[in-house]
Amino acid sequence: GSKFWEVISDEHGIKPDGTYNGESDLQLERINVYYNEAHGGKYVPRAVLVDLEPGTMDSVRSGPYGQLFRPDNYVFGQSGAGNNWAKGHYTEGAELVDSVLDVVRKEAEGC
Repeated sequence: GSKFWEVISDEHGIKPDGTYNGESDLQLERINVYYNEAHGGKYVPRAVLVDLEPGTMDSVRSGPYGQLFRPDNYVFGQSGAGNNWAKGHYTEGAELVDSVLDVVRKEAEGC
């Protein structure tokens, strides 16, 4: 997921701090597909980042584009499912469903 946002940001001229640094008006033409424009001319990805373990989210947050995402849009559990689909679906994942739906709903309402 983080590599996707690196590529999209590069294509649209968005720096890791969310500011536009492009060279062409074409880069801004459909930017609202992937980003919301926030105050101060900063662009924030339309993304909800979800995982069952915090380690993955920590690596995204500490990456080059980690500060680009809205902090409220990170949803994660405290322990992973250990590559066990049933555990992820019925126990660990089931506990996060309501939180994920709330964040997705909030993000969708902003469109």
